[in-house]
Amino acid sequence: MQNKAVILGSNYFIALSILRSLGPHDVHCVALDHSKKNSYAFLSKYVKEAHVTPHYKDQESEFLVWLINYAKKQDLKPVLFPCADNYVEFIDKHLDELREVYLIPQTQKGLYTEVMNKDTLHDLAVKHGVRVPESYRSNESNLKTKVSQNVGYPCIVKPVDSPAFTKAFRVKSFMVHDESELETALNKAHSAELDVIVQRIIPGFDNHMYTYDAYMNQTSDVTHWVTCNKFRQYPINFGASSFTIQKYVPELHEIGEPFFKAMGYKGFAEIEFKKDAKTGEFYLIEINVRTTTLNSMLQRAGVNFPYVQYCELTGKPLSNHAVKEDTNIAFWFEYEDMLAIKDYIKTNQLTLKQVLPTFKRPIVPAVFDVKDVKPFFGMLGMLGGRAVRKVKRMVFHA
Repeated sequence: MQNKAVILGSNYFIALSILRSLGPHDVHCVALDHSKKNSYAFLSKYVKEAHVTPHYKDQESEFLVWLINYAKKQDLKPVLFPCADNYVEFIDKHLDELREVYLIPQTQKGLYTEVMNKDTLHDLAVKHGVRVPESYRSNESNLKTKVSQNVGYPCIVKPVDSPAFTKAFRVKSFMVHDESELETALNKAHSAELDVIVQRIIPGFDNHMYTYDAYMNQTSDVTHWVTCNKFRQYPINFGASSFTIQKYVPELHEIGEPFFKAMGYKGFAEIEFKKDAKTGEFYLIEINVRTTTLNSMLQRAGVNFPYVQYCELTGKPLSNHAVKEDTNIAFWFEYEDMLAIKDYIKTNQLTLKQVLPTFKRPIVPAVFDVKDVKPFFGMLGMLGGRAVRKVKRMVFHA
């Protein structure tokens, strides 16, 4: 008899990485999504069950009933793994009901949302003495004057609610170069009924981005952690990681550990930092509160975070471990990194001569795995379908 692992969201490689983290340990993995279309993680050989469920937002109450009914049919409580921020928000909203039938590390309702929300995260960081970039809420009085005097241009307009913003604009933030562009960005956000923050850009190229990945047990003590250094991201400059290496940076642990403890945080989280190119100081940019894109690389480097969570919640905690060396292992999102490289070169931020040496190290692709190849071809089919639709639109609108 075994606790199953229920994985929410199978249309992206994060779900795939969780399956590949748990499957080799003979964990019974259940993959869920609201549609089979583009859900290429369903194709993994580690999927023991695949189910199409009601939509987490459009059919919220039905989805909750589905999850509860599924769990009640099991001999033991399943462990719940969200693979996207929208699923985290859903879990946080219904945490009390879900914890009755699922194993979930977080016990404090609302904390997931408070940490994900850029507005409240800023307040949390300031409260606990963690350095954050100078920021102003969009409803601040005399906003333009404050931005001009204390933030400066260029700066970024970033969302309070990242999933809603990304869905509306297909980007993570707006970069603005003057007061006119700021007003345009604020008007766009207002029209979409989205709250935003205007924030100073910490000086430094994309390789000044770092991550602190950690697991906090039920007493909010860090039991496992790894630090990493981004090389490239997509969209470039303000996007998600497309090429990141594991790099030991103990200062990030010194900042992150007491912060998580002070919040009473439990479970996995990843802090994104940016190192100021002028001062060398680390600034907190955001926190991801679910398994991240780097997961497969983190496992290869020495910490299998989904399995750490599974074992702790099922009463068989693993020994504490931190990666306190440079393994030189890299995460590589094959498709998006090619797009990123093209844009870096096009904008004269990198040359091919600078890019090529980064591949001279052990690399963990986001999707391709010789031991589990079907999802890779599923992704190729998805990308091929997008390309065909794009060509059709161009032809019909010519």
